[in-house]
Parts: sequence; C-alpha cells; structure tokens
Amino acid sequence: MTMILNNPRERGRFLRFAVVGVIGAVVDFGVANLLVALFHAPLWLAGTVSFIAAVISNFTWNRFWTYPDSRSKPVVRQLLEFTVVSVVGLGIRVPVLAFMEPPVLRLTRQLPLPVSPITPELLAKNITLAIAVIIVMFWNFFANRFWTYGDVE
Repeated sequence: MTMILNNPRERGRFLRFAVVGVIGAVVDFGVANLLVALFHAPLWLAGTVSFIAAVISNFTWNRFWTYPDSRSKPVVRQLLEFTVVSVVGLGIRVPVLAFMEPPVLRLTRQLPLPVSPITPELLAKNITLAIAVIIVMFWNFFANRFWTYGDVE
C-alpha cells in the first residue's frame, strides 16, 4: 500500500487499474443483472458468468492501458497468469455471494423502499455483488501487480 502512496508512477497505475475496475464492474453488474432479470439465473451462476466477461474486459484494458510497458512476457502467458489470479478471485467471490446474500436480503427486506422496480431482492443481489467486487479488487490488484505485471519497474 505504501508503494501506491509514495510512488507517483504506481499511484497512476493504481488509478488506471481502478478505472479499468469501474469498467469491469459495469460489465460485471450489467451481465449479472441481465442474466438474473431475463433468464432468472441464480446469483452465483450469473455472478460467475459476469465475472468471466469482466476478466476479459479487465485483462484487455490492463494489458494495453494500465501496464503498456509490460511486454517481456508473451500475451498468452500474461493472460494465463491474469486468469489464474482471477480464478483465485472467483474462489473468493463465489462464497461471498453465496453466504452474504441471505443476511443482506434479510436487511433489505427491513428497509422502507418506495414503490419502484427496485425490490429488496434486487437491492440485496447488487449490494452482495458490490461487497464481493470490493473484496476481490484488492486481491486482484496486488496479485497482478507483482506476478502478472511483475516485469514492470
């Protein structure tokens, strides 16, 4: 964490990584909500498929924008490393989705929501997904920085 605070170059990378993460989150939430709404997929399945779509988006943006100077490794090797980091992140994410949704749903059912398309169930799914995304973001940044893109100064 100190490297981000003390090194302007690393701070810039982290900010670009964060922007890529926001793009990935839009892909992630969009695909997950689409699968839940249109196909009534359970959140763990929708979240897995949306995670894969976000990984593809994130790798592409990180390879060409966040770490354009990371070229000592072949792109296929970097993609494999990025995917391994992401699969470990998925291993963190799926239990968070599975175990956090019920208590979050109990909480959202207690909220006085106005009559709208935002149901307690939809709100709970999105809050749970947000919690999982935030937890996994930290793992992804540090693991990718030191392994996948470890060839960068």
